[in-house]
Amino acid sequence: MSEVKNAISFIESFVPERMKKGKIPGVSVAVVSQDEVVYAAGFGVRDETRGLPATADTLYGIGSCTKSIVAMSILQLQEKGKLKVGDPVSDYVPLKIGLPDRPVKIHDLLTHSPGIPNLGTVGITLYRYLGPETGIPWGSSEDFYRFVNGAGGEIAFEPGQRFFYLNTGYEILGHVIQEVSGMSFDSYVEENIFKPLKMTRATFSKGKLLKDPDRLTPYRKKQDGALEATDFPYPDVAENPGFSFLAASGGALSSVRELTNYLRANLNGGILDGVRVLSPESMEIFQHPYVERPREYWGKHSYGYGWNITEGFFGHNMVSHSGSILVSTAYQAMIPDLKIGIAAASNITGFPYSALAEGTFAALMGKNPADVVPSLKIDEMMDTLIGEYKTYKGLAKTNVVNRGGMLYLEQVDDGVATSTPLVPEEGSFKSGKFFVWSQEIKQPVEFVVHSKDQVDLYVERNRFHKT
Repeated sequence: MSEVKNAISFIESFVPERMKKGKIPGVSVAVVSQDEVVYAAGFGVRDETRGLPATADTLYGIGSCTKSIVAMSILQLQEKGKLKVGDPVSDYVPLKIGLPDRPVKIHDLLTHSPGIPNLGTVGITLYRYLGPETGIPWGSSEDFYRFVNGAGGEIAFEPGQRFFYLNTGYEILGHVIQEVSGMSFDSYVEENIFKPLKMTRATFSKGKLLKDPDRLTPYRKKQDGALEATDFPYPDVAENPGFSFLAASGGALSSVRELTNYLRANLNGGILDGVRVLSPESMEIFQHPYVERPREYWGKHSYGYGWNITEGFFGHNMVSHSGSILVSTAYQAMIPDLKIGIAAASNITGFPYSALAEGTFAALMGKNPADVVPSLKIDEMMDTLIGEYKTYKGLAKTNVVNRGGMLYLEQVDDGVATSTPLVPEEGSFKSGKFFVWSQEIKQPVEFVVHSKDQVDLYVERNRFHKT
């Protein structure tokens, strides 16, 4: 059990530190090991104004973590003989776009590989509540297909050739579930996944969310960094059940404690406490890598059915997915052959979930996260490099900032402010050597780290000292 204790120690150090750094109001985390929940806790507040604590039972919008739930639903319907993943989508719903000799298939949508780039349908939904309103008619399935079918000219590749993360595809899958099952999308999922997995509070209903005493208050940051409370940005599925499939791309609500039930079923071949939600054959299809994505630290990175699959995580496959609805975020990850998993959620964007998961898994595998997880090393180095720098006697100064995981050089020359991305020379921060592009000329930039608080920065003719 020392590995579990080390994992908990890592979590309880990492989470508060990153919350403070990112000004995150609330975070909840739960960990599964060998079919047991070995950790479940909340950090900070689910409602800042009222000072209500975040808990392991706080309901959050889990965003695109919904996608694997949609994929599981499709595979359930395939097991019942209601559809096949190789069927054309147009057999079930009025999707008209696609190549003449190669219709879009259910498999293509499950793997984000129909050759269609992002169409922005989730933004239409979320911006209606969060602003700015797009003005696009958006109240029914007719509006949805009028918009989507008008995008035939956007098809860029044949199906299977390229991964384009496509929220619209999962919304269409939600509609397929609705048409095939004869139930509204949300009702099907609640009856066939949430209920058998004892996820009694998980829902797609805004009405149920607002009645739940332990629920998030969603937040976003204003330009000055202050937190602003918002509405939950999905419409209430109960008020427009025929259009409930909009929620299939990311509208589920759950707590991290209940998500551990979903993880346990995934880790145990589709079974939770003796109740089966998916066959072993379907589970193998579910978590199989189909379409390769850009490589990550660990090597080959692919997409299955609603899951990312990272091969080579210390010799194991790591299965994961993140989720964001701009004002609430979540993350699930697991290593099936080790039967370990993690669920985390927050009431704002910006928390580094993948580093949390990788560090927790490393600890559960008997390793020191700080020594072996690249993202943790990079975060530490970036923290060392960011700050204000000045030349001799402070006659010139520049700032190094971290924006979205990338370093930028910000300075003012002759009254003109510039912000220039710093590109690592060797694809990592180890050497301290970077470069910037100026008028198509590659110019070197170098950091020399003497200690965390003593760093020199060389830019062209200048030597800057971190202050």
